[in-house]
Amino acid sequence: MPYKCYNLLQKRENLSKDHLMVDYGIKFWSNEDFIIDDGVVKVNHKGKPAIIDIVNEVREKGYKGPMLIRFPHLIQKQIEKIFATFKASIQEYKYKGKFKAVFPLKVNQMPNFVLPLVACSQDQCYGLEAGSKSELIIAMAYTNKNSPITVNGFKDKEMISLGFIAANMGHDITLTIEGLNELETIIEVAKEMGTPYPKIGLRIRLHSTGTGIWAKSGGINSKFGLTSTELLEAIKLLEDSKLLGQFTMIHFHIGSQISDISPLKKAIREVGNIYAELRKMGAGNLTCVNIGGGLAVEYTQHEGNNNRNYTLSEFSGDVVFLLKEIVKNKKELEPDIFIESGRYISANHAVLIAPVLELFSQEYDEKALKLKEKNPPLIEEMLDLYQSMSEKNAIEYLHDSFDHMESLLTLFDLGYIDLQDRSNTEVLVHLIIKKVIKLLKYKNHNDIIRIQEQVQERYLLNCSFFQSLPDYWGLGQNFPVMPLNRLNRRPTRSASLWDITCDSDGEIAFNSGKPLFLHDVDVTKEEYFLGFFLVGAYQEVLGMRHNLFTHPTEFSVVFDDELNKGYEIQNLLEAQTILDVLDDLDYDTKEIERILKQRIEDNQEIDEDTKKEVLGQLYVMLSENGYLRTIISSEKS
Repeated sequence: MPYKCYNLLQKRENLSKDHLMVDYGIKFWSNEDFIIDDGVVKVNHKGKPAIIDIVNEVREKGYKGPMLIRFPHLIQKQIEKIFATFKASIQEYKYKGKFKAVFPLKVNQMPNFVLPLVACSQDQCYGLEAGSKSELIIAMAYTNKNSPITVNGFKDKEMISLGFIAANMGHDITLTIEGLNELETIIEVAKEMGTPYPKIGLRIRLHSTGTGIWAKSGGINSKFGLTSTELLEAIKLLEDSKLLGQFTMIHFHIGSQISDISPLKKAIREVGNIYAELRKMGAGNLTCVNIGGGLAVEYTQHEGNNNRNYTLSEFSGDVVFLLKEIVKNKKELEPDIFIESGRYISANHAVLIAPVLELFSQEYDEKALKLKEKNPPLIEEMLDLYQSMSEKNAIEYLHDSFDHMESLLTLFDLGYIDLQDRSNTEVLVHLIIKKVIKLLKYKNHNDIIRIQEQVQERYLLNCSFFQSLPDYWGLGQNFPVMPLNRLNRRPTRSASLWDITCDSDGEIAFNSGKPLFLHDVDVTKEEYFLGFFLVGAYQEVLGMRHNLFTHPTEFSVVFDDELNKGYEIQNLLEAQTILDVLDDLDYDTKEIERILKQRIEDNQEIDEDTKKEVLGQLYVMLSENGYLRTIISSEKS
C-alpha cells in the first residue's frame, strides 16, 4: 500500500487496521505546535482547541472564502527558544559576548504579526531590521526601548538621515554599509546633522557561500557587501573622518533557509578572522558580529526529504564555539553575536485554511453511468468486471479494464461507438479503480501505487496560490498541507490541488516522491478544509493580486485562561471587497459604479422593478470579496 511506503500512516500497537491514523508527517514539521487528536488537528497549547472548530466559529459569523489564522503564542515560543538556546551555548562554552537579535521586516511586515512580536519580546534584546525607508519608519515607531535596530540594503541620503533621526530618538541603531558610496554619504550627513551618530556596520563579501537556491546571497559575487580591498578603504575613510569609533559591527549573510551547517561553519571561521584583524588595525569599538539570517525551517512531510541537517542547538553551539576559538587564538575580545533569522521566528505562526469547492472526478459515480438497452460487448464486460470484482481478482480485473478501455477508445476514434459509449467507458474505469483501491487499501501492490500516480483526484480550492503561497509558484517551495478533520479515516485519493485562478500554474500536482492523499468526500453535502502550515514567512508580503484575488480574511487566536473557551478571536480583518481592490489599483470606483448603473438603466428590455433588483444585486456583489462561496446542498448531514 502506498501510504505505508511513504510514511503517511502510522499503525498503533494492538489496534486493528481500521484504527490506522493519518499523520501527514506532522512529527517532522510541526515542532509539536500542532497535534492530531480524535481525528482532528489541534493547537498544542493550553486547552488544545481544534482548528476546525475555530474555522467554523468564524464562518458562522458570515466570513467565507480562504482564511489566514495567526497564533501569536508561537511567535513568542520561537523567540524564547532561540534566546534560550544561544544562552545555553554561551554558558556551555563560557563565552563572554552577549546574544542579540533583530527580526527582518522584509519577511513579514504585517501589523498583526509585527505588533505581537514586539509586545512579546520586551524582556529580550530583540529588535527590528529594516531594508527600506518605510520599514525603517516601522522600526523607529515600534522597536522596544534598548533593543537594536539594524538597517541593511542600499541607502540614499534621505534614508541615512532617517538613521540619524532614529539615533536622536534614542534608538540603538546600526547602519550597515553595503558600498563605499554609502559610507561617504554617512560622513556627509554626519557633518550636516552632528551628534548623536548612529552606529556603523560594514557588510563583508565573503568567499564562503551557502547552499540551495539562495546560495548566491554569499560568495565573492554576491549582490551586497565589501571586498577585502574595499574593507581596508572603508577603515581609512572612517579614520580620516574621525568616525572609526562608530564602527561597531561586521555583518555577513550566506542565504535564506540554510540547509547544511557546513557552509555556515566555514563562513564563521572567515568572518571571525576578519573581525580579529580589524580590531588589531585599530577598530577598538568593533564588538559585534552579525551572522545574518538563514536559520532553516523544516517544511518536509516525508521522511528522507529533510530541509536541514542540523538542530538549533547545533547551530548555536557551532557559532559560539568557533568564534570563541578564533578570537582566543588571535587574543581578541569575544564579540556580541547578532542574528537576523526571520523565517525561523515567523513561519510557524500562520496557517492558511482553504475550503475545497469541488472534486472534479465526483461525476464518476454510478449515477453518471447511462447504460443503453444494448451496449457494446466490451462495455458489458467492463460492467461485469466492476460488479463481480473481489479482493482476490482485483488486480487481474483492473488490468482487463485498462485493456478494454484502450480498445473502446480506439473504436470511438474509428467511429464504431458513440459519445455515450465513450462516457460509460470512462465512468466504468474510474468506478473500477475506486473499487480496487477500496478492496486493497491495506495491501502493498505496485499496481496500486501506479494507479495513484496516474489517476489523481483534482481538488479545487477556494484560494489563490499566487496570492497566498507565492513561494510554491515561484520557487517550488513545499508547505505542509493536510485536512483539518477526518484524520481517523483513511484517505484514498491521490490529490492534485487546483486554485481558482484562471492560470494553469495555479496547481500543486501530485508527486509520487512526496505524495499527498486526501479523502473522497462529497462537498455538496459536507465541508472539507485543507490547512497549509508554516506560511508565516514571506508569503503575505510576496503575494500578488493575480486575477485580483486579494489577501484572505485573517484573524488571530489569542489564548486566555480566563475565557470560557480558553481563547478568543482577535484582529479579524475581512478580505478586501471588489471595490477596495479596484480602488487600490487606482481605478475610479465611483466612475465604475456610475457606468454600471447607467448601463442597467439604459437597458430597454427589462422593466423598472427588474432594474432595481439587478442593481441591488450588483451593489451587494461589489461590496463582497472576490473569492468564491462554498455551496452546500440542503442535504448536508
